[in-house]
Amino acid sequence: MPQQLTQDRTTGTSLWRSRNFLLLWSGQTVSEVGTRISGVAVPLLAADVLDATVFQISLLTVLAWLPYLIFSLPAGVLADRVDQRRLMIGCDLGRAVLLASVPVVALAGHLNLAFLYAVVGLSGVLTVAFTVAYRSTLPRLVPADRLVDGNAKLVTSQQGAELAGPTVSGVLIGLVGAARTFVTTGLAFVVSAVTLLLIRTAPESAPAAGGRVTLRAALGEGLGFIRREPILVKLLGTTSAANFFVMAASSIEVPFLRRELHAAPVVVGLVFSAGAVGGVVAGALAARVARRLGTARVIWVAMAAPGPLYLLIPLARPGWGVLLFAAGYAAFSANTVLFNVAAVSYRQRVTPAGLLGRVNAAFLWICYGVIPLGALLGGALASHLGLRTALLVCVLGMWSAALFVVCSPLRRMRDFAAG
Repeated sequence: MPQQLTQDRTTGTSLWRSRNFLLLWSGQTVSEVGTRISGVAVPLLAADVLDATVFQISLLTVLAWLPYLIFSLPAGVLADRVDQRRLMIGCDLGRAVLLASVPVVALAGHLNLAFLYAVVGLSGVLTVAFTVAYRSTLPRLVPADRLVDGNAKLVTSQQGAELAGPTVSGVLIGLVGAARTFVTTGLAFVVSAVTLLLIRTAPESAPAAGGRVTLRAALGEGLGFIRREPILVKLLGTTSAANFFVMAASSIEVPFLRRELHAAPVVVGLVFSAGAVGGVVAGALAARVARRLGTARVIWVAMAAPGPLYLLIPLARPGWGVLLFAAGYAAFSANTVLFNVAAVSYRQRVTPAGLLGRVNAAFLWICYGVIPLGALLGGALASHLGLRTALLVCVLGMWSAALFVVCSPLRRMRDFAAG
């Protein structure tokens, strides 16, 4: 019989005293660091070792995110029907094996772009299933009044990984080469699997008779719920537009730093790490900022206010001018954290527990499904307009995503109603 995670149901209880949450948090922190290490190592491996073109490098981003477009909805149905913890453990172990295969194949002298594409694509499929289950797990671990705090801590870990991961990646690449850094990423996923294994579970009550719906009907339930919630529709529009242009920029950022700014691998890592400081600070203050501004108001303010600073990214120059890139990236990181904490917490509170996997999957299907298209746009723009002009187009698009929430009823709200 499937198992459910044991929740600390005492309202007001500090998450620092929740064993299950701390295990989830610590495992994801290590996993996120490993992911960020490979996030720098993959394009550098393709660019420096396999001599890939800018467009070929952008295809790695496409393959990493394309599974969200193809598998998100079925993954949501799966996550609502199976033991989510076991699903996440299996995905972690599968990704560990895939990534650890890169240095093995490199040592054998058979590493090529086709193999790297296969590893990235298959890892992406496992990441989809993991992410859908993961985003449905927190409400099962903590009470509703701690969701903002829990999401803030998890997002802070992601930003901390952005801070440490690229620097560690740059150092490791300089010491042992890009291929061997994948050993570290594989080990990080193993650690995540172990922490998930240690989370306590309780027997789940049997589902009500007739409660199981057909696969086709289940696939549409998440989208149907979103359509009936006007605020979720606005959040979906903002997130989708932002992700499209963010990935267009991300797919060409490393080539821009290497080929336009002539930054060494260590400098590339340091620039991304320095930029992540904004997200770390925002994550630490997210719950406090939401209380001060309002849980609804913080969404559109966070999206609109930092936008002009994004322009510093394409204005960066060689030498000390790379600090402009870091400053613009820091502004974007802060926006991402504040918006995501408020938006995800709202979605978790208004969605029934038994439907959350499918609603999260529907969001991922659309919000992450546009990412490979954005990555293709980034590669195409860079190929035809040049890296700097392409980045300018991308950051303007990132800022324009705020229009969905700025021009919405959210502007007349301070807080969401308690759920």
